[in-house]
Amino acid sequence: MAQWDIFAQGQTPKLYTKGQMIYLQREHPHHFYYLVSGSARSFLSNPDGDERILTIHRSGDLMGEASFFDQYPRVSSAMALEDSLVISIDQHRLDQIFMEHPQLAQPMLRYLARTVRLLSDHVDIASLPAIGRVARYLLHLPRNTDNCVVCTHESIGQAIGMSRITVSRAIKQLVRQGAVETGYGMVRILDERLLQTLQNR
Repeated sequence: MAQWDIFAQGQTPKLYTKGQMIYLQREHPHHFYYLVSGSARSFLSNPDGDERILTIHRSGDLMGEASFFDQYPRVSSAMALEDSLVISIDQHRLDQIFMEHPQLAQPMLRYLARTVRLLSDHVDIASLPAIGRVARYLLHLPRNTDNCVVCTHESIGQAIGMSRITVSRAIKQLVRQGAVETGYGMVRILDERLLQTLQNR
């Protein structure tokens, strides 16, 4: 059983169709969400309509939990990338789960810390050169069992505020250095230690 499957037990998930918003930036967070199946993207938007992708959520992920816990307006929005089943969790449901499964408290704190780190990285990543920005972003994307991350040069550029051409050049440098290899709609991480070094340059 996946770590957060307990949130789905006895609950009826809601279907969000492709392109449907799950939650909105600046709204008050009465719930956070467990992605049962499908995928979604969380992103920041500014008044001019420009967007920056924070992360791509896959089945088994939590979403919107940071704002839920601090009870300040949401700093990001989330949208379904495909038809997705989602469970919403309110405070009553969370209290009930923690009473029945107190061992989940520590993993939840780690998950929250990861989310805070992700947001912090988006603040300071702009000071890095292109290859460092791409390396840092790749390290924070979820991977499958083959050490692959699902992304395109365009989606990376949207997430870190760079043009697709600049991202492509940085990816080529990473390939030449043996840090990654690329395929259709994916990047396989070959040398994580090298990426960690490059992200700080």
